[in-house]
Amino acid sequence: MAKIFFQTLGCRLNQAESERMAQGFVLAGHEIVSDENEADYRVVNTCTVTSSAASKSRRAAKPSHAAQRIIVTGCDSEVRPEAFDRADLVVRNAEKDSLVSLALERFGMDGFALGADYRSDARLSLFPLILNHTRAFVKIQDGCNMRCTFCLTTFARGPSRCRSPEDIVAEVRDLAEKGCREVVLTGVHAGSYGHGDVDLGGLIERVLAESDIERLRLSSLEPWNFKYSWMNLWDRFGTRLCRQLHMSLQSGSDTVLKRMRRVYDAASYTEKVAHIRERSPDLALTTDIIVGFPGETDNEHRNSLAFVKEMGFARSHVFTFSAREGTEASTMPGQIPNDIRSRRFADMKSVTDASQRDFAQRMAGRILPVLWEEAGDDGNLYGLTDNYLRVRTSSPAAELNTTSDTLIVTDDAGPLNDRSIRAQVILH
Repeated sequence: MAKIFFQTLGCRLNQAESERMAQGFVLAGHEIVSDENEADYRVVNTCTVTSSAASKSRRAAKPSHAAQRIIVTGCDSEVRPEAFDRADLVVRNAEKDSLVSLALERFGMDGFALGADYRSDARLSLFPLILNHTRAFVKIQDGCNMRCTFCLTTFARGPSRCRSPEDIVAEVRDLAEKGCREVVLTGVHAGSYGHGDVDLGGLIERVLAESDIERLRLSSLEPWNFKYSWMNLWDRFGTRLCRQLHMSLQSGSDTVLKRMRRVYDAASYTEKVAHIRERSPDLALTTDIIVGFPGETDNEHRNSLAFVKEMGFARSHVFTFSAREGTEASTMPGQIPNDIRSRRFADMKSVTDASQRDFAQRMAGRILPVLWEEAGDDGNLYGLTDNYLRVRTSSPAAELNTTSDTLIVTDDAGPLNDRSIRAQVILH
């Protein structure tokens, strides 16, 4: 039996794929370990979305001890395979589903356990999960047909393709039956899901109607994919469909969006947000923002700041533009100096941090369902509301991997903690 350590960088899709690979190794009779120094094999699932993520991926693909073998896959090794020429095995993204069998064959570590065939079982779905103990990521779609000027995803993952709704529903049902409380539907562009006449809205309806999963959460959607009719799903299923939408903005400046080759503008984004909030005022809207894009003027930066402030996002991932070799943006004129990009990052982070605190403060005094996910060393349990608020409690009434109605309260010191806010479990 071999000991295997996983290091996953980047998106939720990578997390979903790593979980599946880890399950495959366990079904083949091997052990997943949390200490990299114990591992005979290190699996690194790389990311290339920024130069920082790529650098971390390459640093991760080094053995912890002389006898450790390195298995590499993911987007950075796809676009820069030469950077991983010292790895013992590099697996293309297109072959990710076969990584376990490729590794077992390559290193002579084949085996079976639990009576399952890891090579033919389409729904491994072991629970409790191996790499994440509460929330399961279910891959519904992969690849991208867009050509955003800053992104390597199209090159790394190929064109968009989708799993059948039958396979997805079966996987979610299996997870629910084994005790999983929350599933996240994930993909490069989950909002573009389409299989026959079933779009994302139809898939959500089928998953919730045909399974007993307690909570279903959506991963990143692009603004152009979002359909107003999908709001009816929250009316029908309530908090079983988590009140969170992650819609990537990237910039609040129309001229920057045009250079990015994004197919929306600030006005159309605002219109969709207004409709969402009219239908579901407590829904958490989260986003991604890039600052310092090539050619970004001071005025464009100010416009983006003002727009982001107006939107009042519940949480934001702010990125400093990172020129990725092979993208159109990397050769655009007007590359912004590092010191200006850093200042603009600080400007934007100040705005998004304030809106995150405002959203959390607005939830204070509400009773919200919380799924308790993690036991901290401080004696608290940490969990997530359906509308993506991270909370903590010391109440003995809270139990891991259970959901409870919870009163959201402010910290004794006044301001809300960036990681979590204090909560009180309501006893019935």
